[in-house]
Amino acid sequence: MVHNLSDSDSIIGNYLAELRDVQIQKDPMRFRANMERIAEIMAYEISKKLKYKSVDVETPLGVAPSKVLDEQPVLITILRAGLAMHSGFLRYFDRAESAYVSAYRKHTTPEEFEIYVEYLAAPVLDNRIWIISDPMLASGNSMNTVFDALKEKGIPKKIIIAAAIATKEAIERVTKHFPGNTEIFVAVIDKELTAQSYIVPGLGDAGDLAFGEKV
Repeated sequence: MVHNLSDSDSIIGNYLAELRDVQIQKDPMRFRANMERIAEIMAYEISKKLKYKSVDVETPLGVAPSKVLDEQPVLITILRAGLAMHSGFLRYFDRAESAYVSAYRKHTTPEEFEIYVEYLAAPVLDNRIWIISDPMLASGNSMNTVFDALKEKGIPKKIIIAAAIATKEAIERVTKHFPGNTEIFVAVIDKELTAQSYIVPGLGDAGDLAFGEKV
């Protein structure tokens, strides 16, 4: 199931507009802040899809029946571009454990490349809820490769993918590759994917804009 948060107007549109703006992009702190805000909105929306349990909380004046998360998810991010989104998710799921995956493209031609995972640090993943965040879901190949690496560590109970900008092509590819217990949350879906697997209009390289250009 795909949840496109741009299907209805909300403040997330402001943050997306600033992420794309070539002038505002010159301020990396602002770029990171907007990515974090989008992640926070997504975290709230995702929280509605999780299970809760009833508990009684003692207050200074009595006992309050309350609903709290039945279990904490594992927050998984793809380095380095995903770090800003990860910070936003951690503000909402502040007791969650985290996993980090480093994936990179190795080009054979400007249009052809393979995705490699060179680093993975994770807590127990088996039978857990995974929330995987990556700002750009372009072709979907990176997400699929990361999933293949993660499932060697365990089989998830449920998977939620969160991306700021995605393409229809990526969503279709990921949906075919991931198990049926997967939901995808995106802030917006862009129409075009170039031969080099860049999203148009997109926003450029999220990792470079957030943390500095790679050399």
